Amino acid sequence: MDIEDLRIFVEVADAGGVTPAARRLGLSKSIVSRRLARLEAELGVQLLARNTRGAALTEAGATFRDHAARVCAEIDTARDTILPAGALRGRLRIAAPLSFGPTHLASVFAEMARRHPELHIHTCYTDRYVDLIAEGYDCGVRFGHLPDSNLIARRVGPLYGKLVASPDYIAAHGAPEAPGEIPAHQSVMQGTETWQFLDGERVVTIRPQGRFKADNGTALVTAALAGLGLAYLPDGLIREHLDSGALVPVMTRHPVPPAGIFVVRPPGRHPDRKVRVLTEMLIACFGKGQPVAQEPV
Repeated sequence: MDIEDLRIFVEVADAGGVTPAARRLGLSKSIVSRRLARLEAELGVQLLARNTRGAALTEAGATFRDHAARVCAEIDTARDTILPAGALRGRLRIAAPLSFGPTHLASVFAEMARRHPELHIHTCYTDRYVDLIAEGYDCGVRFGHLPDSNLIARRVGPLYGKLVASPDYIAAHGAPEAPGEIPAHQSVMQGTETWQFLDGERVVTIRPQGRFKADNGTALVTAALAGLGLAYLPDGLIREHLDSGALVPVMTRHPVPPAGIFVVRPPGRHPDRKVRVLTEMLIACFGKGQPVAQEPV
């Protein structure tokens, strides 16, 4: 019995169909279907009931899925024990933000692939919220303040930001002096988020208002440069515009509290060694991280 056939079956079972599983695996649907058919023929039992909406496990398939997943995990552990010290193999699926990922994270992912020639790294760059469990990712890298969830997180570095606006916006509308004035201004936003500011040692939370929304930080920078409103943005996206004067900090008496860069992963007793290695490399790149691995975020 081919171990890769088992892996493909587990992926299809967890993804709920051939198409999403093929996308996760980076294979064509025809290859996935052939490998499943071969496994069912070898076992002499139907594991999946195909329909127009995907594939559902049969009773036999549901029982076999748990055994197959354990076999794959044991094989991975066995392979790790005989690899050269520190070597990694297999596949690592990462969800990373589009706003920062290609410019700040891609070099770390590439270096990890260079150091581990047997490791396959698949990265999805998107600013939408990725459900790591439902979509089959090993981990994600997230920036900012993490919402409550059942994911396990480790902080790998700090993230600093500012409230900014263009000189044209300030000339036309003025600038807020205190957080409570922000709702009276136009703001460029990701959606319905809240913004936080420091008033001495106290954190003040504000819900901004605005007519321009985008799920991408670079798009919000462009909107701020066009004078569409206040923007609450990380330093890494606005540094060159601050240096040129195209954007200016506002309300500096109430700074933005430092946020963080986090590696998040699905809950489990022990993180996969590939995720641990990636986390260590990100800490080395972005600064000393504070582990919060025992706390859900």
